[in-house]
Amino acid sequence: MEGGIATKSGFFLFLLLLLQNLLVMASKFLPSRLPLPLNSPRFHRLPSTNKTMIPIASFSSSSPSASSVDNSVRKQEEEEEEELQEKVAQALTFHHQTKHGFANYARGPRGLDWANQPNPFRRYISAPLLPLLHFPTNKPIVAVTDDAPFYSSLFHSLPPPKPISHSTISQLFFDSLAVSAWKTTGFSTWSLRVNPSSGNLHPTEAYLIAPPIQSISDSPFVAHYAPKEHSLELRATIPSGFFPDFFPDNSFLIGISSIFWREAWKYGERAFRYCNHDVGHAIGAIAMAAATLGWDVKLLDGFGYKDLEKLMGLQFFPDFKIPSRPIKGKFPEIEFEHPDCLILVFPNGSNPFDVNYKELSSVVNEFTNLEWKGRPNSLSKEHICWDIIYRTAEAVKKPLTIQKGEFLVDQFKSSGICSENSYKGFTIREVVRKRRSAVDMDGVTVMDRQTFYQILLHCLPSGKGEKHRRQSTLPFRALSWDAEVHAAIFVHRVIGLPKGWYFLVRNEDHLEELKMATRSEFKWEKPEGCPDDLPLYKLASSDCRELAKRLSCHQDIASDGCFSLGMVAHFEPTLVEKGAWMYPRLFWETGVLGQVLYLEAHAVGISATGIGCFFDDPVHELLGFRGSKFQSLYHFTVGGPVLDKRIMSLPAYPGPSIDA
Repeated sequence: MEGGIATKSGFFLFLLLLLQNLLVMASKFLPSRLPLPLNSPRFHRLPSTNKTMIPIASFSSSSPSASSVDNSVRKQEEEEEEELQEKVAQALTFHHQTKHGFANYARGPRGLDWANQPNPFRRYISAPLLPLLHFPTNKPIVAVTDDAPFYSSLFHSLPPPKPISHSTISQLFFDSLAVSAWKTTGFSTWSLRVNPSSGNLHPTEAYLIAPPIQSISDSPFVAHYAPKEHSLELRATIPSGFFPDFFPDNSFLIGISSIFWREAWKYGERAFRYCNHDVGHAIGAIAMAAATLGWDVKLLDGFGYKDLEKLMGLQFFPDFKIPSRPIKGKFPEIEFEHPDCLILVFPNGSNPFDVNYKELSSVVNEFTNLEWKGRPNSLSKEHICWDIIYRTAEAVKKPLTIQKGEFLVDQFKSSGICSENSYKGFTIREVVRKRRSAVDMDGVTVMDRQTFYQILLHCLPSGKGEKHRRQSTLPFRALSWDAEVHAAIFVHRVIGLPKGWYFLVRNEDHLEELKMATRSEFKWEKPEGCPDDLPLYKLASSDCRELAKRLSCHQDIASDGCFSLGMVAHFEPTLVEKGAWMYPRLFWETGVLGQVLYLEAHAVGISATGIGCFFDDPVHELLGFRGSKFQSLYHFTVGGPVLDKRIMSLPAYPGPSIDA
């Protein structure tokens, strides 16, 4: 009625309806239940996407009551929270089930089925192959050049950004994900890559999503990177407005995916951990290679799993039905690629810019209608399906996050310096392409204290002189969350530093929590000569070589180096607070940290190796950890390598014609 309320009954009806509507509105700002105790499995509640406020004009005698609307909203929120709890529970179940212990190891194959070893090279058959350029690796470079600056210089500042071109894209992949060498002995030949991988199995695949690049494509495109050929396989051309509408000038995307089967062939159900280590190593490798070109990198973590799947053209793999137990047989669908993350590469020094994930997701949804070229090659004839891997991968898929506001680009922060002379004057290309995983350590090589401190300074997430938490240094700045991973260190052969247990706190907000969680007898003292901005603490003095060996599955390599360590993550609280999708990301962070340790070791003239096999809970018992607040996710060792003279090195390109 436009002219007002005509009668008293009409007026009272109006007041009743108004009060009813106000109650509905007020219910949105009141808690739907009493707060849970601090020790209960509390989760962030996701905002409901379909809460409705009903306008006054829509009320009638048949309108739902305020209580029924409130109950519906509450029920939906309870269902959402229950689903979140179930996903975190699945991640925790997987993590605890796949632990190694003194009495038993995680389930895996009892022997290696060499006849079905997966092909380490994914190809898209019939997709156009676009060759990339090669760069000199053995020619010594004795000065900083545009092509390859000194390794240590990148931690101080980045060079001016170069334009996107055939040459710079070629260099990025050549120095991050390409083949670095071939090895041969007897009748066996195998490849090594710039990015390390557990067991050299390489479950990681990469995709370039880019604007038009002369000599590659006249249109914006999606391409798969083929490392054996150092070429791009053109999968699809994409709408011309995709990059100018959503991203700053001179930027492009790199997508990362995993083929779980490649790793599970050797490691069984623990393989999901190692695949995510490898994702982290790849992120670190890409960040370092991009820095050489003056480019910055950042995860676009607002995207959801389905968005990544469509963007990389992975939605066409056949659906994989997860069995209820491990089974063996022919399952070609098990060779699908699981999209992990998307990396934005953009010029260093760019101003903050908006990334509209909602609109981006809508555009990417149309990628299913593109003409996708090539079909994936077969990797094995027979397979073993470790069901828990795929159930967990399903539980930790990240949903689309509709973030508002600017995409914040942290200002580049330089890492701390205490012993610049520790580095051997290698260029970045010499370090990244000659990096190798040591098979054995010599048990003799020693390291001086200042070199040890310098390596750890480059392992910190924040810039020198800052409280360490925010990840703003190279290459950790690629990650989109504050540091959650620390390092428990066994010092074996560091001159000027007593043998014993030490702890590197990479997020100083966790310091008091770590002190409370560890053994009461630990000292937590700064060691002698330790730089003020290095949060390293001595816990106890002891010859821990034999202990380190036992904890790392009785491997001598953990005791024969200069030092070894376990990467300890702030674990269950992170999953509870942020969601199950943080589970793989914690492993990514350990992989990035491991990449730094690899490069640092080679830059000072020694070597390193990642150790995926360790006894999880005995490590926690040693440190005093109870429950799942902190968990060890990855071990590492740094020292003097033992070279096997029976193995001959061959150049990366051109490599042998065989696939494995």
